[in-house]
Amino acid sequence: MSNMSDVIEAYIKRYLEAEEAIELKRNEMALHFQCVPSQINYVINTRFTTERGYTVESKRGGGGYIRIVKVRLSTHSQLVEALLHLLEDKEITENVATDVTYRLYKENVVTEREANLMMVSLRQNLLGDKTGDNEIRKQYLRAFLEHLKYAE
Repeated sequence: MSNMSDVIEAYIKRYLEAEEAIELKRNEMALHFQCVPSQINYVINTRFTTERGYTVESKRGGGGYIRIVKVRLSTHSQLVEALLHLLEDKEITENVATDVTYRLYKENVVTEREANLMMVSLRQNLLGDKTGDNEIRKQYLRAFLEHLKYAE
C-alpha cells in the first residue's frame, strides 16, 4: 500500500501529464486528501524539485496558490547543459545525485543500466562520511554530465 506522500505525488503527476503547468491550492488539497497542509508542502518540496524537472512557484495568502511547471527541454544536450548550470552552486547530496540521475533516465538520456551504475558510484556508503564527500560526488556527477553532453 502506498503512503500518503506517494498518493499525493501520483495525483499531481496525473494532472501534469495533461498540462505543462498546474495551479493548486494547498488547503484544498489537504482537505481532499484529509491531511495537514504541511504534508502537501512536504510532497511539493521533495518530489517536485528542479533536479526532477519541475519549477515551483507559490503565493501565500487567502487567494494563494502553488504553481508547478514541468520543464521540457528540446534536446538531451540542452537538458545536460541545464543540469550542469543548476549544479554549479549546489551541494550535491546523495538525494540530489539520485534525483538528477533519475531525471536523466526518465528523459531517455541514459539507459536504466547506466542510471544504476551512476547511482552506485554516487552512493554515500561508497564515498564514505569524510569531509568533502558531497564535493567529490559533485565532481563525479559533473564528469558524467560533461561526457553525456557530447554523447548525443
